[in-house]
Order: sequence, then structure tokens, then C-alpha cells
Amino acid sequence: MFRIPRFLLSLIGLFLFNLHADGQLIDWQTRFEKSNFLETPRYDETVRYCKQLAYNSDFIHYSSFGTSPQGRELPLLILSKDKLFTPEQARASQKAVILIQAAIHAGEPDGKDAGLMLFRDLFIDGQSPEILEHVVILFIPIFNVDGHEIWSQYSRINQNGPVESGWRATAQNLNLNRDYMKADAPEMRAWLNLFHTWLPDFFVDCHTTDGADYQYEITYGMETHGTMDAALNQWQVEEFIPSMTKYMDRQQMPIFPYIQFRRWHDPRSGLRSGVASPITSTGYVALMNRPALLIETHMLKPYKNRVFSTYQMLKFTISYVNENYLELQSHIARAEKNTASKSFRRKSFPLKYAISPKDSTMIEFKGIEYEILTSEITGHPWFKYGHEKANFTLPFFNVSEPEISVKLPEAYFLPREWIDVIEVLDAHHIQYSYLEETINQDYESYEFPEVEWGKRPFEGRIQLSLKQVKPIEDIRVLQQGTLIIPIEQPRAKLIAYLLEPQSESSFIAWGFFNSIFEQKEYAETYVIEKMAKDLLRDKPKVKEEFERKMKEEPEFAQNHYAITNWLYQHTPYYDTRINKYPVCKLSNLKKPEYKIKPISF
Repeated sequence: MFRIPRFLLSLIGLFLFNLHADGQLIDWQTRFEKSNFLETPRYDETVRYCKQLAYNSDFIHYSSFGTSPQGRELPLLILSKDKLFTPEQARASQKAVILIQAAIHAGEPDGKDAGLMLFRDLFIDGQSPEILEHVVILFIPIFNVDGHEIWSQYSRINQNGPVESGWRATAQNLNLNRDYMKADAPEMRAWLNLFHTWLPDFFVDCHTTDGADYQYEITYGMETHGTMDAALNQWQVEEFIPSMTKYMDRQQMPIFPYIQFRRWHDPRSGLRSGVASPITSTGYVALMNRPALLIETHMLKPYKNRVFSTYQMLKFTISYVNENYLELQSHIARAEKNTASKSFRRKSFPLKYAISPKDSTMIEFKGIEYEILTSEITGHPWFKYGHEKANFTLPFFNVSEPEISVKLPEAYFLPREWIDVIEVLDAHHIQYSYLEETINQDYESYEFPEVEWGKRPFEGRIQLSLKQVKPIEDIRVLQQGTLIIPIEQPRAKLIAYLLEPQSESSFIAWGFFNSIFEQKEYAETYVIEKMAKDLLRDKPKVKEEFERKMKEEPEFAQNHYAITNWLYQHTPYYDTRINKYPVCKLSNLKKPEYKIKPISF
């Protein structure tokens, strides 16, 4: 009997699998591959390719996790060899969940093209099936979908390809990678819901750099400073990063930490790296006790090289998490338990870090030879990079020290009228309860005697700088329905960064509470005149301060309105809530008696 060789059967099977229902052969090449590695697909083509992947594999599910302001779906691929396409199924299986996102800056599409090829190779061509045994993968090929379609060959002046690409910001001109805390963009609120519903064990964000020239085609960042749990930090530093470095060396794609030079563009000034802000993806994920890998391909390298180096980094990450998923999940579970414990709030909690100017390590850096010239146009120095490789031995400043720390309370109280703040708390899936009755008690809070607003908007908001923060104890009437936000929950770090005013990513810093600085009632001069005489006669300290102010501040002394208003501020009629933080804190020693109405997500 004639028998068909096994290899021929495999080829026939592969051919039949790659046929459309109408008999047409499926074209699995991506736009990137078809264009000789020079182009990236538009939004519609990307979505079609994602749906084609899902249609032709039982192990890929296409979904949307939200809608952009211009009405585009936010595409999501869920990839699982065991068809675990919901967070409940993934958690029940105890497999590790990896979230990979690309094109948060839509002019940086390297991760999109790398991901489309990688998941085709893994799930359609069946390459490396062993690395998919213990993982569920979420892939966002385009996060900034509206910015992606602000399409031009002039999107990125500093970047070497692709030929055309999208824009950095959204259609609302918001940089999504500065929006993780304030969550103004609809896209970000959708992402937060996705993240907190799935709670991935590992996160990857794909970018392309701006900055100086050097030999590395790709650099990486991981949060190994700041508030990251010690055991998770050790896992990253001693296990994941060394393994990733060795793997990429074997691919002849050497990597280096994502850094900045101490003087812009000047490698010889030394390197620095600090704690990532939680307004960015990796800083935010670190607050949630998850490792986050930032991939930064080098803007001046050919697009082909950048995409394939991203491909290898993604493949390694999936493989490593797959192999070490139990250890990773164990570290995360312990970190979450610690964050939600009573002992966590007994420690001083850092809100702001600074890179130490004294602590550095000498390292080898693969750079490019350059010279510093004086611009004929501006008259200032500029850096001209050559083509010769140059290896430098440079000081690396990567030790961060707490600059501002606070003692966390048992809970925060937020009056129910701050609706826009509550909406953001909900977006972050922060747990809270409600007061079922009105209570009146002395609480800890803050007063802000001196503040300063930015002169220009930043990410759609006028930011506030607190020049002076004064802790106070104040009698507060907390109305029924006031939110009680306990610290004893896994999102404790996130809560502190949002509600402690000295945090640079707090609600008050972003301008959510700007109205508390506005005076709404004023005194007419003919009313305050007699009242002021009584005030200065009956209150010697007020009189002393007034006379000093008139003597030492000429502008004040010549401003009739300012004098009148100052005197009004010292009467019982003045609004005592001005400049006071409406959020108050419950310490361990001052727990009141109250009933609460719980809420859960």
C-alpha cells in the first residue's frame, strides 16, 4: 500500500489550515515584512490581521477593551493554549498573566509589528509551544488608536523609520503615558479597568527612545528602586535581568538599562537612572506590586533592527515567565499581603525620591564618538555624533533616596461631593465604604498657606505646586455618605500617592481640588471700617501683625483692597475652609464610632 510520507502530510495540513473558507490561501505576512521592513500597518489593517489570527486559531481571542473618543475600538488579543479567555478562567488555572502593550505613543509602533509576528509564529506556525504552557498573554497592538491615525511621514523627527506612522498623543492631545494616575483619557480609564480586572503578573510596555546616540539597538527599564517590594526587586535584579541580558547577547543584540545622561546628549557627563513616576506605565504597575518591563528601542537604528530586537525581548519574557511563573506569583502574593497589612502603614512611606549625587558605580558604556560644536544659528553648544564606535567608562548614578515621606493613616475620609475624584478612585478599583451617619470629630488634615500654579497647562491641566504643607488637627463634620478609604488593601501605595498632597502625582497636584483656594465672600469697605477698629483694639496680636505688615510690605500698605481683605480674614465671617484639604485622615489612636456601608468591586 502506498503511504504518504509524514513530512508531506504535515505540509498538506499546514496548507489546508492556511486556507480561507473560500479556498483562498491566507497571506500571513505582515505589512512590516511585505514592505522590506520599512512600513507599519494602519489601524484598520492591524485590526483585520488580529481578527485573522483569532479566526484561524482556537487559542486566540479577539476583543475590544474600550472605545476611543473618536469611536475606535481599543483592540485586544487574548492568547492561551488552554483557551482561557476570561480573568476568572486565568485565575482558576493559576497560570501567569502577561500584559504586553504597544503604541501607547503611536509614532513608536515597534512593539505592534513585533507582537503581530511573534503571535503568528507561536500560535499559527506552532513555533516554541513549550513557552506557552503556563501563561495567558494579553496583547494590545495599539493603545493610542486615535493618535495612531494622525498618520504622517513627519510624525517623529528624531526617528529612523517606519516610512509613516502615527502621533505621540491622543486625539485630545493627551500623552497616555502621563495619564495613569489622573486618568483623564477615556482610553486610560478603559486600560485601568482591563488591568485591575485581570491583574496581570507581568507587564511590558514597548517604546522607542529620544535622546543621544549609542551602539545599543534596544534598552530596558525596570522599577528596581522606590517602593517596589524587596523580594520582587531581588527577583528582577538577580534573576530576570541577568537572564534577559544573556539571552539577548546570544541573539547578538546587546542591551543596556534605559538611562539619561546627567547633561542632555553628553555621555561623558555620566549616566543616571531613578524611580519611575506612577504617572507612567512602569511606575504605576510597580505600585501594584508587579514587575514592569519598559522596552526602548533606539530611535536612530533601522526600523527592521528595532522590531526584531523587540521581538526577541518579548519572546524571552514570555519564555522566562512561563518557566518561573510559580516563583513570580509567590513573590506577588507576599507583596500584596504585606501591602495590605497593618505593619505596612506603621512604616514611613516615601512619596518622592531623589537620585543621590554622591553614590555612583563605574560601568562600561558602548557609545558613539561625538564632538561638541557651537551652533552657527543659536550660538549654543550642540552635539554632533559620528559613525565610529566608542566605549566609555562612565559613572552611573542609580541610587535613589527618599526625599519626602509620610506616616500613613488607618483610613482617609473623602467628602461625597468630590465626584470627579471618586470617579477616578473607581477607575483604579480602589475599595472604600460609606458613612451611614453624620459624625463630628477632630481629624488630622493639611493646610496650604502658600501655593503656586503652573503658567502653562501640562497634559490638559494646570498643575499645582505646594510651597508649604502644614499638618493640622481640625474639627470636621463628616456627612452621611462620606467615603472611608482604608489603607489595609493591596492598593495602599496607590491610595497614598493619590491622596497624600506632597505626592507629585496626587489629586491636589493635578488640580482636582483647585476650588478650595478660591475666596467666595468679601467685605465691603464701609462694613469693615468700624469692625476693623474693634478688631485692632480687642486683639493685640492681630494689631501687632497688622502694623508689622503695613511697615514691611509697601505694596500691601498701598493697596486699599488688600488691607480691607486682610482685616476681613481676621473676622468670624471669613471662610475657615479656604486653603484646607477636604480630605482628612484617621490615625490609629483616634478611631471614632461610626457605621459604614461597604462597597466592593
